[in-house]
Amino acid sequence: MITPLAQELNDILSGTTAGALLSDLGQRLYFPKGIIAQSGEAKKLGKTANGTIGMTVIDGSPVALPSVQNLLPAFTSRELVAYAPTAGNPDLRALWKEAQIKKNPSLKDKAFSLPVLVPGLTAGISYLADLFLDESKSLIAGDPSWDNYVLIASARRNAPFVQFPMFLDGKFNLAGLKQTLNEEAKSGSVRVLLNFPQNPSGYSPTVEEAKEIVSMVKELADKGTKVMVWCDDAYFGLDYEDNIEKQSLFAYLADISPNVLAVKIDGPTKEDFAWGFRCGFLTFACKGFTEEQYDALVKKLMAAIRSSVSCSSTLPQSVLLKAFANPNYEEEKVSLRKVLEGRYKKVKAFVSSHSSKEIQPLPFNSGYFMSLHTNTIDAELLRQKLLKDSGIGTIAIDSHTLRVAFSSLEEDKIEIVYKSIYDTAEEMAKK
Repeated sequence: MITPLAQELNDILSGTTAGALLSDLGQRLYFPKGIIAQSGEAKKLGKTANGTIGMTVIDGSPVALPSVQNLLPAFTSRELVAYAPTAGNPDLRALWKEAQIKKNPSLKDKAFSLPVLVPGLTAGISYLADLFLDESKSLIAGDPSWDNYVLIASARRNAPFVQFPMFLDGKFNLAGLKQTLNEEAKSGSVRVLLNFPQNPSGYSPTVEEAKEIVSMVKELADKGTKVMVWCDDAYFGLDYEDNIEKQSLFAYLADISPNVLAVKIDGPTKEDFAWGFRCGFLTFACKGFTEEQYDALVKKLMAAIRSSVSCSSTLPQSVLLKAFANPNYEEEKVSLRKVLEGRYKKVKAFVSSHSSKEIQPLPFNSGYFMSLHTNTIDAELLRQKLLKDSGIGTIAIDSHTLRVAFSSLEEDKIEIVYKSIYDTAEEMAKK
């Protein structure tokens, strides 16, 4: 059932690409004018007393147990244990938007939403699926792809999961992507997830490839197709070759056409080496969108958050705000990125100097991972044998793709690991 509050948001989005792309659930979602909204009013106007929020308050501040507070003396009790706003700490959201523009100069002077904080990038993708996927609305992604995509799209939302072969003849398969986009466009709308640097392949498009992808999207939009591009930028900035496009595709899609709704899925979990913080952001952009329309779309997203986790954890947000203010912060990140680049180069050197009829590396140039394509042997059997005989852990993405996270391999282990993979593959093929 679509309530009056949901219909109010639907009416604001009516006639826009976002409105046209909403799923059945997306149309039903609304942000209630209930506890959260009423508490917000009381926070502003309740000068005498505030009896709205379910927290224990003493002397105007939320209570933290001394055994908790004493562990983190740099933080106030409010920064430690208070509820965070549904859409996240407003100061952190504003800082992240500034950082997005700094990292993506093409976003300067372009209109896009204030990022909404979500409890991890996976949750962000799941919320997008709630808003925009259902049985009649498919999601396009590369093959191979992260196994959580199909779990979210197909198992949770019962949406068709359509894949295109990521690579052809050792290069990014632009023709395959275009063919799949055009095929899906026959329904009148397209939803495509582009993850760069990609998990599991560790590939990012070159400058020219990025231009081609953006051109494909514009071509569809110019024909009247409603296109939504999910830019999964989890590993953004981890580029190890000079010819890689340094900006997110979101920066180029943000105002490309009123028929294109772009969303950036990013966050500090990988960019800032804070994996367990479970802190990510969703940012929307569409040419011609008004502030009222962005607000309506954000309220739909807030409804998805409110109806699942209510709000994200406060402490990671507080930690990040203080960390971003540290003058050494960026320098520390550069140092760790150099560690990753060193591991990447060592892996690249190994696979470039070793050939095998049984396994070949998929193209990789960025991120945390690289993958090996198995020809005559099963990747899962190879994974099991490596673990049992050599004590080496890898991931079988499917029957012909073995993923290795070089991010977690010390440099002195890389030669050992890859030699074992190649030798084991050859041994299995002979049997």
